[in-house]
Amino acid sequence: MKKTLSVFLLLAAVFTLAGQSYSPSWESLDKRRTPGWFEDSRFGIFIHWGVYSVPAWGPSGDDIGVYDKYSEWYWNKLMNKDSKVNRHFTDFHLRTYGPHFKYQDFAPMFRAELFRPDEWAELFRKSGARYVVLTSKHHEGFTLWPSAQSWNWNSVDIGPHRDLCGELTDAVKKAGLHMGFYYSLYEWYNPVYLNNFEKYVDEHMIPQMKDLVTRYTPDILWTDGEWDRPSSDWKSEEFLAWLYNDSPVRETVVVNDRWGSETRSRHGGIFTTEYGLVHGTEGLESAVYHPWEECRGIGTSFGFNRTENLDDYSSAEELIRILVSTVAAGGNLLLDIGPAADGTIPVIMQQRLLEIGKWLEVNGEAIYGTRPYITDKNQEKINPGTNKNIFFTKKGSDLYAILLNWPDGDVTLRGIKAKSSARVSLLGSDRPAGMRNSGGNLTITLPRLGPDDYQLAYVIKIRNL
Repeated sequence: MKKTLSVFLLLAAVFTLAGQSYSPSWESLDKRRTPGWFEDSRFGIFIHWGVYSVPAWGPSGDDIGVYDKYSEWYWNKLMNKDSKVNRHFTDFHLRTYGPHFKYQDFAPMFRAELFRPDEWAELFRKSGARYVVLTSKHHEGFTLWPSAQSWNWNSVDIGPHRDLCGELTDAVKKAGLHMGFYYSLYEWYNPVYLNNFEKYVDEHMIPQMKDLVTRYTPDILWTDGEWDRPSSDWKSEEFLAWLYNDSPVRETVVVNDRWGSETRSRHGGIFTTEYGLVHGTEGLESAVYHPWEECRGIGTSFGFNRTENLDDYSSAEELIRILVSTVAAGGNLLLDIGPAADGTIPVIMQQRLLEIGKWLEVNGEAIYGTRPYITDKNQEKINPGTNKNIFFTKKGSDLYAILLNWPDGDVTLRGIKAKSSARVSLLGSDRPAGMRNSGGNLTITLPRLGPDDYQLAYVIKIRNL
């Protein structure tokens, strides 16, 4: 009888989990667990591409704020007289295009004539990324698919005359990667948004998002532009209830936390930071407790910015450091590229992605499928070590210590003790390493390496810790 009851309860639990229904309230929606594939992936590629890729311009310099350098905000900074950088944009636009050239005139120049989606997807695969997020629609309102709600302001009606979302989705999925979309809730200069907000939400925004989901079945829906209104005005809870209950991606889709002015790091799916900030404040203190993601460009802008020089781009070593520190704290890194208007990816961005991929070929097991290494019972302390250049991840009973610099001598991992059955190795090397417990610490002697063994960061693997 007890065995029969146990089987019944197990089946009931499985049925309940599979048939979970969510009501349109944050209390209910926040109970949905983020699909496991997301945290296992750890590294994704962000793509900012649109009409703003034609002027491809934003001011640079140490005196310019982080958010004021974004070239994808070209139209807004050009029109917004209250912006601190309006003068920079106005001067450039008048000097380059003249006083009668409107932003809409850029659209026919966004042709994507050299766009090769299969080549893009292959580059992303070689970078070691496991998922891709494309700007289906940025704040300018121009969609990269034939949206019925954006007539003559989409990539099929004008410009490329191609379904860019569809073509890239097919290529990315064929390459074995997860595909997702960024979508801006608001639009700067859409007259319906400015004059009849409720109509905009009901007849433009929600139908557009549902079309995007049903047409391409993305694994990620990454919203933005939510800050003008609370989530109740955007009807975000109602939309997410549909997404989780009735959409074709209800079991696999990942969403972020940008669904209303009050939702970042509080509601939605994964929490998000941007260049380490959340709305201008410091990054998440509790990031390790909730799936989260840091997004940033390789340079100082998300969209392609022709004013950026070599010094404005992070080196491969710096990007590896960002990836490692983010993953060690329990997050994913969504690294952005900004293609040119013709559909080419700037060579420096390609090079950075391939350098990351080369490092991940050797050391990826310390990144993919890992979780933060917690050292005390209260799960408050992470990353024990001798200095700030050591980060930790774990996978099952294996521990990975990631060294951002090659040490001068032995490496001491404070507060860590290995079992007698544990084994240590340096990823990428077939030369032996040694270890010994000394007090409450673990001391590791690394193999001697030659010049050809240089890496951007080094990973010590302790098997069966």
